[in-house]
Amino acid sequence: MYKSDRQPEEVVSQDNSSDKKYVCDICQEKFTLESSLITHQDTIHEKQKNYTCDKCENKFDFRSHLSRHQMSVHKSHKDFTCKKCERKFENKSSLLNHKKIFHEVFENYLCERCAKRFGNKRSLLIHVKTVHEGCKDYICNECEKNFGKKSHLLRHQEIVHEGRKDFTCDKCEKKFTRKPSLLYHQKTVHKGRKDYACDNCEKKFKQKSSLLSHQKIVHEGRKDFACDRCEKKFGIKTDLLRHQKTVHESCKDFACDKCEKKFGLKSHLFNHQKIVHESRKDFVCDKCEINFGQKVQLLRHQRIRHDGSNDYACDKCEKKFGIQNNLKTHQKTVHEDRKDFACNKCEKKFTQKSGLFHHQKTVHEG
Repeated sequence: MYKSDRQPEEVVSQDNSSDKKYVCDICQEKFTLESSLITHQDTIHEKQKNYTCDKCENKFDFRSHLSRHQMSVHKSHKDFTCKKCERKFENKSSLLNHKKIFHEVFENYLCERCAKRFGNKRSLLIHVKTVHEGCKDYICNECEKNFGKKSHLLRHQEIVHEGRKDFTCDKCEKKFTRKPSLLYHQKTVHKGRKDYACDNCEKKFKQKSSLLSHQKIVHEGRKDFACDRCEKKFGIKTDLLRHQKTVHESCKDFACDKCEKKFGLKSHLFNHQKIVHESRKDFVCDKCEINFGQKVQLLRHQRIRHDGSNDYACDKCEKKFGIQNNLKTHQKTVHEDRKDFACNKCEKKFTQKSGLFHHQKTVHEG
């Protein structure tokens, strides 16, 4: 600490007290300790402020004043906002660490199985344990469902068993169980933001995970999730689970309220209602003006009808197909004689799903 060049003057107190023997030669104020006199001269008469706040750079005479300032002004204040996800932080270092992990391609901790990246080794190990090794050590005491992470268990209990949705959008009043879900909704739905661009094809995505999945599946051609029942492969685990649920378990949880037809996927229900009950065909071929209810149908039509594409040739009989699925069906049914679709009521097997549905409808449903 800076010390004044002035020498303290020792005097005899007029009130016969020996406690205050150091007198300021500028204002005559008396002090018991020499250090107190020096501090007084430095701060009062020379205006020195040696204590600087590391958050706002304000300066203070005393450490206690600095501490009081930080407690009252900066405690629980989150002045640093991430521009990409609007999450707030108390200090700049926390913000930078957040951006490095969540918004930058941070390659130090890379999962070798699915190419997902993590900001620290612990997160990578948890990912490998729960996703690739299937460890689920946390059990819900109400429904006995298992979870890989404790946070997932707590979230499940809040959403499913408590029905809590504490975060409401101020623009459309939609409610969410978690604040990150609300912020993501506002960013993507009301602001239309897509902050993650592919450096290979410039396609943009709302989430970093969607960008990484796109790069892995489209540009690297990876399909790491194989069905153990029919050997079909998928780039995303959720697609595999959806396939197993709808194809092999014949789960149809989504019923049409107009004709009671059931579907395994909600998107299939919406397409059905749009095409069948609303008679909508929004996709028009610019070459022959035929209308289609789905974009994939239009693209398939253009590729086969107008481009004459038969790009998928069978390596066993050289028969060619315009659609890859038709080639796979041909190989499976003609050359492998496989019947992967079994009726859950009489165990009769079929080569195609359509054959199974026709059998169930005519035989078991009358």
